[in-house]
Amino acid sequence: MEPDGPPESESSERSISSSQQEEDEEEDGDDEGEAKEPEETATLNPLLQPALTGDVEGLQKIFEDPENAHHEQAMQLLLEEDIIGRNLLYAACMAGQSDVIRALAKYGVNLNEKTTRGYTLLHCAAAWGRLETLKALVELDVDIEALNFQEERARDVAARYSQTQCVEFLDWADARLALKKYIAKVSAAVTDTEKGPGKLFKEDKNTILSACHIKNEWLETHLGATISELLEQKQQLEDIVTPIFTKMATPLRWRYIHLGSIYTKRNLCGKWDAREADLQVQVHQYHRHVDLSLLELPARGDRHQPVGRNA
Repeated sequence: MEPDGPPESESSERSISSSQQEEDEEEDGDDEGEAKEPEETATLNPLLQPALTGDVEGLQKIFEDPENAHHEQAMQLLLEEDIIGRNLLYAACMAGQSDVIRALAKYGVNLNEKTTRGYTLLHCAAAWGRLETLKALVELDVDIEALNFQEERARDVAARYSQTQCVEFLDWADARLALKKYIAKVSAAVTDTEKGPGKLFKEDKNTILSACHIKNEWLETHLGATISELLEQKQQLEDIVTPIFTKMATPLRWRYIHLGSIYTKRNLCGKWDAREADLQVQVHQYHRHVDLSLLELPARGDRHQPVGRNA
């Protein structure tokens, strides 16, 4: 069945399918022993046969028909575990019955439940090379970052068993998840005013929220986006967000200058006159590389006024 043991018993987790290649003689012995398990339990658990054959209608009758003889025990039968913590959902994964997984998920089962060695349904499907089942589980928002007792994610298990298509899909799912998590993180930081050391200006807040909204829409409308496209979208959002958060985290330091009777203004061409150039020099002596667009010029009659801040 799904990988759930030390090296000498790992292949026993895959033994339910005769089409799976066996790695060594010792593994063959384990395969033979565990292959009998479904036969022994088939007569005991009425859910096993429909789960392995993809009989979704048969499963639904048991769960939803009060007149069915097994209706009251349906959930108990589904979650009944073997000695290493595997229930019928693992059997469905090994058999590649993605429709069964989708159907059973509607009854509130925990799709992230782990075996005694930390394997999840995603690990199981990855080891067996059940690509469509992997897709179904990811669509159901299972944890693709869950680790087994060897600190392996499902992607690592797929790579260990040379399930190339599964590796590629899980890499894609990881890139998509990274973008979704970054959007959520940024949105939460913006809406929660307690996050971050500084105050976010309204214009900057709107810029970030708008960018997050655009990226969310992009995710919804580009379900077939490639890994490179997903990474590019994340980088674009980072390029918008990072400078704003950096500015927010930088303490404002104002320079007060006594202007006397000199008052500055822009001419009609938007250029700075000689007196304003002098003002710029004074500010630069105190602040390094201050952008003139950040200057707030004093109104007539104001003797002391903040005229610049760090860029």
